[in-house]
Amino acid sequence: MKTRRAVLTALASLTALGVLTACGSGDAAVEQIKPEGQKDTGINVGPNQNRIHTAKVDAIAGKLPEAVRKRGTLILGVSAKSNPPLAFRATDDKTLIGVELDLATLVADTLGLKPEFNPVSWENLFVGLDSGKYDGVFSNVTVTEERKDKYDFATYRLDDLAFEAKKGSGWTVKGPEDVSGKRIAVGSGTNQEKILVDWSKQNEKAGRKGVDIKYYDNTTDYYLALQSGRIDGYLGPNPTVAYHVASAGQTEAVGKFSGAGAGLQGKIAATTKKDSGLVAAYAAAIDHLIENGTYAQVLKRWGLSTEAVPKSEINPAGLPRTKN
Repeated sequence: MKTRRAVLTALASLTALGVLTACGSGDAAVEQIKPEGQKDTGINVGPNQNRIHTAKVDAIAGKLPEAVRKRGTLILGVSAKSNPPLAFRATDDKTLIGVELDLATLVADTLGLKPEFNPVSWENLFVGLDSGKYDGVFSNVTVTEERKDKYDFATYRLDDLAFEAKKGSGWTVKGPEDVSGKRIAVGSGTNQEKILVDWSKQNEKAGRKGVDIKYYDNTTDYYLALQSGRIDGYLGPNPTVAYHVASAGQTEAVGKFSGAGAGLQGKIAATTKKDSGLVAAYAAAIDHLIENGTYAQVLKRWGLSTEAVPKSEINPAGLPRTKN
């Protein structure tokens, strides 16, 4: 059985770099993760989340299909993969926490419904939508033109990628020339890998050195390599980078870019089956949360304020279709 300390370490993916702090407050355990020596409040990774809530708005709830209103629950799919700060298990190794859960809970509150979360694998999120099992998915889903054929989207966050380096590196990444000759780790098969490969080709075409791209199996391996100097940086999803920077305190974000690549800002959205009748209610609820300030509170809590959107968009331009 995992010890409390072991669970904290697994949750944060900070075996090599982070210092984890657990402290008690009365009968309820309040567990926080933060850099050693930081005196202010860290990130709460305990099961007692004290989630931010909001009141029902009848006019917005009225946009729901009658069957969902009568049921009284909002059945949502979320990723089962532990991915701080998006969706992951608390220190009890059971309770689902993260920014996706917090925002989905606020949407459900606005609609006067109780959220029911179903953690499943990535591919089964869409299987659940297709079958009508889920009313929606809040799981870092990027809007794409291909997905718009089958699903409706109400945006709630920007889709950004970020470069991470050791603190004090003095390095800033603004474009391909800034990674010329650098050793950069990236996840295989990801959008960020495609961007990095493209940048490497651009550098070589311009007569500069390409990028020395490195691959590792686990998040902890990236950070071990970064700390030991075996790589110069890591390119990953901005939420993951932001969480690690805030919780470990030994690295810094040195550049941020749209996950859709040059020319288009990628966007993350609440996802529902096409023509389910739910997307207008989701968008209206998200707009209400932006207006009443609870949306900003949640993003700030998880260090993602830079990914805020000014309003929810229904089915905006998405990542281009894959060329055959």
